[in-house]
Order: sequence, then C-alpha cells, then structure tokens
Amino acid sequence: MAKDPMLKFISKAQAYPEKRAPELRAEDFDEIANRYAPEAAADQASRCSQCGVPYCSVHCPLHNHIPDWLRLTAEGRLREAYELSNLTSTMPEICGRICPQDRLCEGNCVIEFSGHDAVTIGSVEKYITDTAWEQGWVEPIEVGAARGQSVGIIGGGPGGLTTAEYLRVAGYDVHVYDRYDRMGGLLTYGIPGFKLEKDVVMRRIKRLEDSGIIFHANFEVGRDASLDDLRAKHDAVLIATGVYKARDIKTPGIGLDGIVPALDYLTASNRKGFGDTVEAFESGALNAEGKDVVVIGGGDTAMDCVRTAIRQGAKSVKCLYRRDRENMPGSQREVANAEEEGVEFVWLSGPKGFDGTDKVERVHVSKMRLGAPDASGRRAPENDPAGDFTVNADLVITALGFEAEDLPVLFGAQDLNVTRWGTIRVDHTTQMTNLDGVFAIGDIVRGASLVVWAIRDGRDVTQHIHNWLQAKAKAAKVAA
Repeated sequence: MAKDPMLKFISKAQAYPEKRAPELRAEDFDEIANRYAPEAAADQASRCSQCGVPYCSVHCPLHNHIPDWLRLTAEGRLREAYELSNLTSTMPEICGRICPQDRLCEGNCVIEFSGHDAVTIGSVEKYITDTAWEQGWVEPIEVGAARGQSVGIIGGGPGGLTTAEYLRVAGYDVHVYDRYDRMGGLLTYGIPGFKLEKDVVMRRIKRLEDSGIIFHANFEVGRDASLDDLRAKHDAVLIATGVYKARDIKTPGIGLDGIVPALDYLTASNRKGFGDTVEAFESGALNAEGKDVVVIGGGDTAMDCVRTAIRQGAKSVKCLYRRDRENMPGSQREVANAEEEGVEFVWLSGPKGFDGTDKVERVHVSKMRLGAPDASGRRAPENDPAGDFTVNADLVITALGFEAEDLPVLFGAQDLNVTRWGTIRVDHTTQMTNLDGVFAIGDIVRGASLVVWAIRDGRDVTQHIHNWLQAKAKAAKVAA
C-alpha cells in the first residue's frame, strides 16, 4: 500500500515562499515573494492534517475545498487541484495573494491550534493557479446556449466580474459598466502591485472579455445613463459598485493642501504603474518622493499606503493608529512587511490637528489609551492628555475606511431604498432591492469588507438572478 503523503506537520516545518530582502523589494512594485518551487509546494501541502472538521474551509467565505486540493497538491496531481479550487472561486490566484489568511483559513487551521504552525494555504493556492495559467489549464469560459436575455452589471470589481462570469456560462448576454477606464475595481486601482501584480488581474479580465462579456469603461451611471435607462435596456440589473467615499475626519486644519484620501493616492500610484500620465503625481501632490509622510489608520488600506510611500522614495513614513498592535484591523503580516521595509508605527495615537503655512507641515497628535470595550467588544481608545506630541509631515494620507456614496441621487433613482448608512437595502433571501429586477451585492450592501466576500456574493446572487429571469421568461411566454 502506498504511504499516505499527508500529516507531515510534525516532521516538516512551516515555510512560506522566501521574501526578497526589504531593501530590494522597496525599490519596485513587484510582488515581494516568488511562488513555491513544485517540491516546496508539495511539502507544505503535505503538512495538512486532513482533519474531520476542516475549520479552514468553514472560515473561508467561499468554503473552498482546501484539504482536498492540498492533498492533490501533495500527491503531485496539480491539474486536479486547480480544477477543484476553480469550482468554488473565480479568482483563486487573486485570493491566494490578497486574502488575510491569518484571519481566515490559516488563522483557523487545526494544526495551528496544536502549536505546529498553520499550513501555508494562501501560498499553495497561488502556486496552483499560477501554474495552471502557465500550463494552459485555465480554459476559455464555456458559454451556455443563448437565452435571449441580458443583464447589466454596474461595477467591474470582483463581485460584478464573478457574477458576469457565471451568468455568461448560463447563456445570458452580460454588459458590465464601470466608471474607470479599466475593469477590476479595487483589484486594479486600489491594491498595489507588490501585493497583486496587475497582469494577474488583466488576464482574468481578458478571459471574461473573450467569452463575449461586453465591458463599458468610463461609464458613469447618472451621467451616461440613469438606472432606469439600464433597467429598460436589460432584463435584470445588478449593482456591485463597492463603497468609494472616504470616511471624513473632523480635525482642525483638515482642509490644508497635502492632506489626501488613501484611494486617490493609491489610484495615482497604480496608474503610474500602468504607464499612464498622472498630473497629480507629476506635480508631487500624490507622490511621496522625498517627503515626510504620515498615514492615519490601521487597516489594510493604510498598510498599502505606507508601503507604497516607501517605494516612492519617501524621506520617512509614519503610521498613526489609535489602538495598539493587537487591536488593529489590518493583517499582522502586512504590519511585519511594512516594518521590515522601514515604516514606523506610532501606536495609541491619533491626529488632533494639522497646521502649515501654504500646505500641511505638521500633525499634532493625541496620545491615546485603551479604555472600556466598545459595542464591538474591542477596548475603546480615549485621549491621554499627558502624552500629546507633534510630528513633521509634508504629505498626510487618511485611510480611515470607506462609506457608501449617495446612489439614489447619483443614479437618478430616488426610489432606490438604502439603509441609514447609505448602503443598499436588499431582501437577503434573494439579494433583490425594492426595485423589481434590480439586485445588489458586495460592499454596497455589506459596507466595506473583503474581496473574498464580494466574490462569494457574486457567486450566490447568480442563482437568484437566474431564477428571476426564468420566471420572467415564463410569464412572458404565458402572456404571449
């Protein structure tokens, strides 16, 4: 009987793909680590304990068949591993790169609980699908028989693209409308190349385009067409815009030049990576080169900003966060990467004001301490007046999260129901809004969340849209 290749977590240590030296990776926007060599991927996959209750899958929003494709990888059956991972995810190599595995699958790995360090699930996932692309195993989308119905999708981010793919497989005509000049949403313009190289995103989009999905770039609903116009044009409409409005910070001096929202800053940097002409970058407004940079926030977007500033040649980069390291929302791996690259974290601190002559020159900082737990159970930060201080800053980047734009006004659809937070109100059993045939998913329903949840929502809503379109076609047939 062949020896079982699994359960090697005692004899084989956890090993992530080797990262480039910090001083080298800070010179470019390439990903900081290469993928595994085949032997290393098989070795790390073999550490899986094949536990009876796979908590890694339970805590993955997509419920990926993780232990199964780890076993296939360990056995050298890589094409089967790819096909299995592709069953539940439209973008496995993207999730392998940008999911916070330390909070999801790997953070809930059974052998992690036993003290043997988690299986490196994300790195193996990335390896599997990158290899599949290289080997030609990623086949064109197989389009189903034409149904004579069309769906308009507003938003070309991960949720909208996922639904577009599944609906195309089902035989529907699909049109995707996006305000940017390239599809991909935050995958394209919000996440830096050192976490997600852009050719990885573009090849996914090309595969969708090759299937006959029609992309309408530089298209703003409300400017180029109203929501009602799209409803008249298509049999169903999906809103998957995400949330892009920067959360306000009410602090004296906030209007000074040199204080910029995180997404503006990251978009300019990513556009430069594509070779675009970006006037705000060339003028220095959205360029950290030679500057003392202060980033305010502790989430993954803040981590993207501090690490981008390092690569742009900032003189210094500080990150102010009002809680301590243990209570920050961003990935601890990203914090470690940033520290290696030269970012200084100033924990338990928040801005109390900005000043400068013609533009921002200083940030006045309140020292914080952790008080009683807030409604979420985390200890709420409160001012510690004895510890206030000032730091120099030529560029301040605010990364305090995102809120929903006023879509009823923006889309010319005053009858579209929203919650008190501005997110779209839906029937959660069908993901349909109060408007007949108009569905909504992702951050515009959930609030700011993870890419993997947008993919999950895009997968789930496909069945609801299909059911509704089938009922509509049946009713039209009966009426005729």
